[in-house]
Amino acid sequence: MRAMTYRGPYQVRVENKADPRIEHPNDAIVRVTRAAICGSDLHLYHGLIPDTRIGHTFGHEIVGVVEAVGSSVESLSPGDRVMVPFNISCGSCYFCARGLLSNCHNVNPNATAIGGIYGYSHSAGGYDGGQAELVRVPFADVGPAVIPDWLSDDDALMLTDAFSTGYFGAQLGEIAERETVVVLGAGPVGLAAARSAWFMGAGRVIVVDHLDYRLEKARTFAFSETVAIGDHRDVVVEMKRLTDGLGADVVIDAVGAEADGGVLQHVTAAKLKLQGGSPVALNWAIDSARKGGRVAVLGAYGPLPSAIRFGDAMNKGLTIRANQAPVKRQWPRLLEHIRNGDVHPGELLTHRIPLEHIAEGYHLFSSKLDDCIKPVILTGTE
Repeated sequence: MRAMTYRGPYQVRVENKADPRIEHPNDAIVRVTRAAICGSDLHLYHGLIPDTRIGHTFGHEIVGVVEAVGSSVESLSPGDRVMVPFNISCGSCYFCARGLLSNCHNVNPNATAIGGIYGYSHSAGGYDGGQAELVRVPFADVGPAVIPDWLSDDDALMLTDAFSTGYFGAQLGEIAERETVVVLGAGPVGLAAARSAWFMGAGRVIVVDHLDYRLEKARTFAFSETVAIGDHRDVVVEMKRLTDGLGADVVIDAVGAEADGGVLQHVTAAKLKLQGGSPVALNWAIDSARKGGRVAVLGAYGPLPSAIRFGDAMNKGLTIRANQAPVKRQWPRLLEHIRNGDVHPGELLTHRIPLEHIAEGYHLFSSKLDDCIKPVILTGTE
């Protein structure tokens, strides 16, 4: 099969790899019709995630058609059109039984915190991802779901991670009616979080970013107020000004490890790898929240400690909630919103890239060229 492979920081290419095979009776093989490049994939692309090995295939947002199933699989059949959540979960361990599908205890021998993720290095289990013609799907009765006939592939693709993660971030914020919500980052996840905040009853939503085209998308897709980072000497001061000096009720960090900001912090984290990522966005979130407020962290950070202002968080009495989204838990509510016409997540897809041109797709997305918000990878296997 043809598949994207990692060759080192900022280097990916398409190569021939052996077709995945059924390795366990609970496996399925899915012929990928659409994948996507996620902002989290850029952390891999930039060399920030430990144990990202040469030859690894990225891609954890997957839509396709079932090619084959193992002898124990009961919920899927060859020919089914399916969406595959980025979490790999066994469905029966202590954590899965409590709905923590992103923290499954049985799918990642390399970590005690995170479960398995498709195409996200050996730190996340070493599973090859879906930026390829075929992908092996373990625990096929637990993760993937047959796509309803009325749901488009584009909308389904966004439910496999980005929109579900944004919706989960709004949930983590425990937004009460009429509260003010600040979202840091106007990438796909931040835009999804901002749009979802309205579903939770927010009275005001403010999106912060440094790119004008993403802020424009925040206004048209998420119906939010916007703040351009470059227009203000201090983003936190502006957040306080906009909230009568109090701070926001809820702040959602949808940026993570590669936030721009303080030069020293960014160099020691994103460049020298002395921290688990730049702490700029998370510190802004802590400082922009009101006393007694809530901070939800969706942005990906590495395992090393970062220079986080935890003392400020403690003294302000903040509640900080964070996790990788348990994607499948979000689907029933999101499918209802989509079917009712409340939202169409596929509207966030801006560029369609053939698999053979995926290197150009990564460059386009990483460099923020051509107003790119979310690229979808087309494998040509439809």
